[in-house]
Amino acid sequence: MFGISDILRDIRYLFIGWVIMEMGFWKKLKKPIIAQAPMANVTDAAFRQMFAKYGKPDVFFTEFVSTEALCSKGKENALLDLMYGRGERPIVAQIFGSKPELFYTSAKMLKKLGFDGIDINMGCPDKNVERQGAGAALIKNPALAHKIIEATHKGAGGLPVSVKTRIGYTTDTTEEWLSHLLECELAAITLHARTRKEMSDVPAHWDAVSRAVGIRNKEKSETLILGNGDVETVKEAREKARETGCDGIMLGRGMFGNPWVFTGTLLEEKSPKERLMAMCEHARLFEALFRGKKNFAVMKKHFKAYASDFDGAKELRMKCMKTENADEVWEKVEMFLSNGI
Repeated sequence: MFGISDILRDIRYLFIGWVIMEMGFWKKLKKPIIAQAPMANVTDAAFRQMFAKYGKPDVFFTEFVSTEALCSKGKENALLDLMYGRGERPIVAQIFGSKPELFYTSAKMLKKLGFDGIDINMGCPDKNVERQGAGAALIKNPALAHKIIEATHKGAGGLPVSVKTRIGYTTDTTEEWLSHLLECELAAITLHARTRKEMSDVPAHWDAVSRAVGIRNKEKSETLILGNGDVETVKEAREKARETGCDGIMLGRGMFGNPWVFTGTLLEEKSPKERLMAMCEHARLFEALFRGKKNFAVMKKHFKAYASDFDGAKELRMKCMKTENADEVWEKVEMFLSNGI
């Protein structure tokens, strides 16, 4: 005779079977998965398309987009951050917020927009995001986190749902927090291996990623575990994956100024001319996609990464910071290169 525990176990297995069908592209990726980190005001369509051309990651992510904005009458600006090109596959839309009903509506919209997956940000430490009860604030509210994930699953129409988070809020609570998330049978969880309190001011705690893998395995969960923090090259990523046993690594800072990074190419292996030509191409692409929609000043944060560590780089960078469009950037670079660099 079956008891309540047996029935609950069978229900759990049935639920797991249902979710496995929603793993989508994640189950098809070769391990270790090397993913592009989503970064606000950085990983827009122009940025990602540079990588689509010069060396693709295994997974692309959009900038994070507010569910409040997506469900508002003035959602055009939010939709602008969800632009993507044909070469950006698989492409995952990252969203944030604190109202489950808006996650449901947003997920339905993202399904129609053709995304390959949906990622929920539960790690952003921005104060404005946290005031909404979103981002890293959800680490302190697992009940709401559950409701948000459930609503996203319902609206996603079969798209795999993942979460990017941290190892804790003020202290490392990996065991407790991860166990809560694993109950939701997510396709993947990316752990930024620092607490919200630590921001990015201390070295990443990769031992926490190892512990997360152990917890996942103990729970016999199908959820993939990706690590994030202080990894700047594909070689380092593969080493961290091997050391921790995680399924993949997410690269962030290492992408700046190096659209070749996912091929394993180091920035110093590229000549100043190659880097500057890529900078000009990036600027022209940004302008082509966002002219009249986004301020060209958004592009300028990339100049320091492209133009650095070679003679005359600082002077060129200062001149480029005064430009107002891609043509002016090209003029400064052309003049610089004509002087024999």
